[in-house]
This record gives sequence, C-alpha cells and structure tokens, in this order.
Amino acid sequence: MKLTRIFSLIGEFTIFTKDTLISFIFIFKRRAICINQFKKIGYDSTLLIVVTSAFTGLVSALQASYQTKGFIPQSLISVMISKMVMIELAPVLTSLVFAGKVGATISAEIGSMKVTEQIDALETMSVNPYEYLYMPKLVASLTMLPILTIISIFVTIMFAFVFSNQVFHITSYTFFVNMKAFFEPLDLWIGLIKAFVFGFIIVSIANFNGARTKNGAEGVGIATTNTVVSSSIGILMTDFLVAQIIFGGFA
Repeated sequence: MKLTRIFSLIGEFTIFTKDTLISFIFIFKRRAICINQFKKIGYDSTLLIVVTSAFTGLVSALQASYQTKGFIPQSLISVMISKMVMIELAPVLTSLVFAGKVGATISAEIGSMKVTEQIDALETMSVNPYEYLYMPKLVASLTMLPILTIISIFVTIMFAFVFSNQVFHITSYTFFVNMKAFFEPLDLWIGLIKAFVFGFIIVSIANFNGARTKNGAEGVGIATTNTVVSSSIGILMTDFLVAQIIFGGFA
C-alpha cells in the first residue's frame, strides 16, 4: 500500500511539474508577477546568503589550513578553497539556506491560499494558478539561485582571504595569483549548473506541497515541513548525481 502511494505521489508531482513548465509560454504575459518574485525570492534572500557565506569562508580557510598542514604549502590554500567553494560549498549551502527560507515561504503561502479556497476562487475567475502562482516562482528561482550562488562564491572567497591574511599572513598576491593559476571555468560552471537544478527542485517541491495542502493551519505546517525536508534531501541526492555525471569519467 505504501509503495502504491509513493508511485502515486511521484506521478502527481510529475504531472504538476509538467503543467507548470507548460505555463512558461505565458512568461511575458505574467512578467510583472515574475519581476515581483525576483525581488521576493532573490533580493530579499541576499543578506542571509551573504552572512552565511561570510562564515563559510572563515570556516573554509581554517579547515583548509588544518587539514592540509604538513601536506601542501599554506600558500596553496586558496586553490583548495576556491575549488571547494565553487564546486560544492557555495551551491549546496546556498541552496539549503534557500530551501529553508524561500521553499518554506512559498509552501506556506500557497498552502494558506489552498485551505482558504483562494486558489479555487482564481479558477472560478478563469485565472490559471499554474501561470499566475506557480510558474513565476519557478522562473524567479531558476534565475536568482545561480545569481545568489555567484554572490556566495565571491563573499566566501573574500572572507577566506581576509582570514588567511590576518591569521596565516598570506598576501593578497599569493592568495589570488595561485587561485587564478589553477582556476578552470568548468569549476564555476559546475556550481552554477548545480544551483540551477537545485532551484528547480526546491520551488517545484514547494509549489507541489502548497497546492496539496489540506486540513487548515495544521496542514500548512505539515506542507512547510515536508517542503524543507524533501528539498534538503533532494539537494543532497542531486548533488551526488550531478557530480557523478560530470566527474564520473575522471574516476
């Protein structure tokens, strides 16, 4: 019975996501709503991402120094930090924070509209909730999460440099020249591809859970919790799958 329920849920999610993607043809019609979502989803999350990234940079510099002590020169710490941040830390941590803030907010917002029959009212007025509610949020997520990831990469590396400079006395020339010498565009692209995929996962799950909400306020809480948990698991699972696809040939 549980297995049947799981397959049924996957089917419902697939159909829901398909209908949301089809609504992308109305993106210009709903451009004002999309722009508003850019602000709510992207701009309003910037400060949280910056703070998270700042401490990630500090921890990265400290851990890199400790874990490589006696193995590689401290002057090459920036190489390890930059690759670790661009490929893994920035996209994954930014997405997890994004899931906790944006995913939960979207699920609660749509869930509240569902239990108060506002979505039914939209359909009664011949307004398609897929193009009016779900699609703009997905468009904003696919656009803004890679941008937030770029901000995270910049902030993390800068704070890692400040820590390395003040504690380990690594000069800016040494830090950034070594980082540039080993930089590969693929590293950055991998991080952005991950962010794009994670953005799709987070908001698709948030929209779906919100649209399925029932049983009043209790149901809204359950939908919100399910969104954060499911998104976080989905991010970590997809992180491995993307890495395996990209790096599998290098093993």
